[in-house]
Amino acid sequence: MGILEVKGVNKRFGGLQALGDVNLSVKENTCHAIIGPNGAGKSTLLNCLVGKLIPDSGSVMFDGNSVLGRKPHEINQMGISRVFQTPEIFGDLTVFENVMIPCFAKRDGAFRMHAYERTDNETDIVDKAERMLDEVNMLEKRDIVASSLSRGDKRRLEMAMCLSQKPKLLLLDEPTAGMARADTNNTIDLLKTIKAKGDVTLCIIEHDMHVVFSLADRITVLAQGTPLVEDIPENIKGHPKVREAYLGEAEV
Repeated sequence: MGILEVKGVNKRFGGLQALGDVNLSVKENTCHAIIGPNGAGKSTLLNCLVGKLIPDSGSVMFDGNSVLGRKPHEINQMGISRVFQTPEIFGDLTVFENVMIPCFAKRDGAFRMHAYERTDNETDIVDKAERMLDEVNMLEKRDIVASSLSRGDKRRLEMAMCLSQKPKLLLLDEPTAGMARADTNNTIDLLKTIKAKGDVTLCIIEHDMHVVFSLADRITVLAQGTPLVEDIPENIKGHPKVREAYLGEAEV
């Protein structure tokens, strides 16, 4: 069994079948990519994994436990972190303050407030936040207000916030969307570093095939809400069904 097991998941929105009998197995300490044309159901599937949507039928198991019926913050506390298509950060706070928030949440739970507490004697939290920023090469920008960061640096900050929660599974929704090529390549290098450490499993949704083939160990292709094929990257590149699905959308 994989660390994430999706079996027979279906989701309809009125008369639209967004997901149809989706099966997915993500092996621990790998990078599994989910690709497909626009409207294939990728984001709907991701939202089912993190509790934003509830499937009409089927099961979603993470590390041997069902995530269905749990709220997003409960799933996060189980060990699943999500990187959003648009970086979700606290723009009015500094880079360092952004990372301290999930550090506190991991230690104390999701809803304990620290807004009026001094952090001078929170040496463990401070040290952890500094380590997380150092891991993503953002420590020298710790005192910068987050809203002033570039798109690539905002993504790095969001990664640090996710990693500070020590997730077992990191879900990434188009992590390089809107980036220049240099920022994209830097993000690929960061994800390769995270992957090489072997303590976080990556599951990535991405349209940029350069990103996908640089990172993925296995690829699942969705088309019209249904898995079309799953295989290693070398076999996906020239697969006739994949080329047919992407005809008019992208070149694989």
